[in-house]
Parts: sequence; C-alpha cells; structure tokens
Amino acid sequence: MDRRLFLAGLASIAVPSAVAAAEVVRLRDLYNKDLSFSEIATTMEGESITVSGFMAPPLKAESRFFVLTTRPMAVCPFCESEAEWPNDILAVYTKRLLKVVPFNVPLLARGKLELGAVKDEETGFVSRVRIVDATYERG
Repeated sequence: MDRRLFLAGLASIAVPSAVAAAEVVRLRDLYNKDLSFSEIATTMEGESITVSGFMAPPLKAESRFFVLTTRPMAVCPFCESEAEWPNDILAVYTKRLLKVVPFNVPLLARGKLELGAVKDEETGFVSRVRIVDATYERG
C-alpha cells in the first residue's frame, strides 16, 4: 500500500465523525410547535453546538452577547420577558467583547447550549435559550 492510499483511507475514517461533531443545528429545531424545548434541545443541553444565523444589532457597543436570528434583522429583537421569546432567535454569550458583524452576513456560532429563563443583570435582556462561552465566524 502506498502512502497516498493509506492517508486517503485514514481520512475517510476520520471525516464522518468530524462532520457529525460539527453538524449545524437549526434554530427552529430547538423548539416544539408549542414553544416548549424540543427533544433535540433537551438532549443537547450542556453540550457544545453550532448554530447558523445572522447577528442582530447589539443592544450596546461593548458587549459580550448578541442575538442570533434566522434571517437578517436591521433592529434588535429585544424581548422583555420569556413569554415573548420568539422561536427563531438565540442569545449568544461570547468569550470576548463583540466584533460587530453587519446584520446581513451569515454566521456560525459555537458554544455550550443552556436552556431556561435567565435575565442578563446588565441589560435586562431575558433569554429562554442561549449558547455560552461562544465563538463565531462568518459562515
């Protein structure tokens, strides 16, 4: 067996698990139709996930969180209570201060999934679902 054939075979074994680990979760898959958390969400709670979407304009200039939306939004979909939380947004709490990305640029955000209502002490923002210790990149 030559070296190229060996490396190609090795890559074909490693790639499926890497792809599965990096599978992108859709925002709509985190909720049931009644806005309760889906089986996917409850199963993945506490796990690192990747979600695609768009950065809504942040609430303030120097922040460590933003809202990820399914479609570009020129204004922030700020929610005052968990009862008003839509099923197509996700709070993303980052490790570092944000570098704002234009609202119409697709992103991939990765972080640990948390479920349940939490109020941000600094802004008053209430989230029902969020990813924490997150990173993001243009997608």
